[in-house]
Amino acid sequence: MKVVSSEFIKSAAKASHYPDDEYPEIAFAGRSNVGKSSLINTLINRKRLVKTSSTPGRTQLINFFLINKLFSFVDLPGYGYAKVPQAVKKQWGPMIEKYLSARKILYGVVLIVDIRRTPGESEINFIDWLNSYNINTILVVTKSDKLSKTKRAKQIVMIGNTLDVNPDSLICFSAKSGMGKDLIWKAIEALIFE
Repeated sequence: MKVVSSEFIKSAAKASHYPDDEYPEIAFAGRSNVGKSSLINTLINRKRLVKTSSTPGRTQLINFFLINKLFSFVDLPGYGYAKVPQAVKKQWGPMIEKYLSARKILYGVVLIVDIRRTPGESEINFIDWLNSYNINTILVVTKSDKLSKTKRAKQIVMIGNTLDVNPDSLICFSAKSGMGKDLIWKAIEALIFE
């Protein structure tokens, strides 16, 4: 996919603040600090459209970005560990659940896991939840450049087994090298345009 335009549309905490539902949406979800912002920035060839931070929990609202004036990327707050007040954390669950379950123009979710970590109950439950709503899921394993080829292959099998998915369905990604970028675009285009 050649990205010729990408722009921030708005941030929202509730449905009444979402943009009008005229463009198909692909949401990005994952634990805090898993590399969601870096992944989106790499896909759209921009360094800082989506703000990145080394501090977990910086994304606290649902952020909408219009790509090529054809579809939107939606950056969801990370779940799990985050340096934010407990009250803010408590709002995230219902906010994300409401968006995912009610947004009619949601074409799929890119679920991101860190290759160096064993997926936990959060990821397993999240996949089960997406499946129960028949939401298409693209599984992306970030920070893949941090491991050797041999270790990477072992981790992919372990992650696939833990999540009860075919390891071949996981897409390895590196923001540094661009590994996996084309495969992710192919998967996104298949959801939106086919």
